[in-house]
Amino acid sequence: MAVWSAIIATAVGCYLVKLLGLSVPAGALERPAVRRLAPLIPVALLAALTVLQTVDDGTGGLTVDARAAGVAAAGGALLLRAPFLLVVAVAVAVTAGVRAVGG
Repeated sequence: MAVWSAIIATAVGCYLVKLLGLSVPAGALERPAVRRLAPLIPVALLAALTVLQTVDDGTGGLTVDARAAGVAAAGGALLLRAPFLLVVAVAVAVTAGVRAVGG
């Protein structure tokens, strides 16, 4: 029963957040600061999620393991302007390699 309560609460919360976004006046969205910052919000959220998934050990502490090596390798591939699929492949290969050697 608790699981269904959580699912329903999450669905209602998502609906309310969507409704809140639709109720923002159009004039507020046309401001120059909003126009500059709006495209950056998804990037910041994705970066925060990536960092959290990389260094969180699941108990509330921080850890540095093979995932950090994979993210670092992906960052290097991005700096070299590699295509996205190659960046993902490099991250996967480095993470698997570090785990294979016991890291």
